[in-house]
Amino acid sequence: MNTISYMTANFVARQVGYHMTEGWMQGDGATQAYFKPTETFAARFEEYVYDVQKQGYEALDLWLAILHPEWATEAHTSAAKDVLSRYKMPVISLAGWFGGTPAEFEASCKLAQALGCTILGGNTGLLQSDRPTLITLLKQYGLQLGFENHPEKTPEEALAKIGTDSGGLIGTALDTGWYGTQGYDAADAIYALRDHLIHIHLKDVKAPGAHETCRFGQGCVPIQRCVQVLNQIGYSGPISVEHEPEHFDPADDMVANLAYLKEWLNS
Repeated sequence: MNTISYMTANFVARQVGYHMTEGWMQGDGATQAYFKPTETFAARFEEYVYDVQKQGYEALDLWLAILHPEWATEAHTSAAKDVLSRYKMPVISLAGWFGGTPAEFEASCKLAQALGCTILGGNTGLLQSDRPTLITLLKQYGLQLGFENHPEKTPEEALAKIGTDSGGLIGTALDTGWYGTQGYDAADAIYALRDHLIHIHLKDVKAPGAHETCRFGQGCVPIQRCVQVLNQIGYSGPISVEHEPEHFDPADDMVANLAYLKEWLNS
């Protein structure tokens, strides 16, 4: 049975009042500034976890802007674990950029291990610069790296990044929305990458050529058919529901998306 999780990067525009005018890093920076102070972290983190639960989700993917290995102290991590435990909210994956050096990547590994998750869903410079160290660290910490497609236009381009040398430690956190942005059928991508799926980031976007996310069924991604293909291939791994609008709170859409996904998984 698939675990359905809430991608906390959905909150990217929250700390700029859902008025994100300068792109993704504006939201990332505002979010990090909001969560970095130790004295306010626990209460602020609980607000986010409460809202995830209120929208009907029972697991989450932790976006690194909320708890970043560059500044997260033992006090931050301990507070996060306490909140997650009280809300019975497991962390399915860490999500984001895991650095370009072995030290940066290992810091993400340590954070994942501390939070009890086994998936890193995103990207790291080590994929190209130092694969042996990347694979060694994944083995050491008992983790898998789900490479998330962004500029890749086809599954073949993603496969070139995943490689064949990791013994299954490197696969894909397949983002359906980014395949939509690139004008590639995401359901076909799922089938093509069926032997390499570590995580699914289920997302719809309004039209190819841009990355404006939307409620399931209102964009160009064949979301229902994506889920049908997941059922067809027997995928039993986690599915993260992702929707990151820059100018409005996605809460209502996220409630609707969860209902759609549960219906499709059971049909």
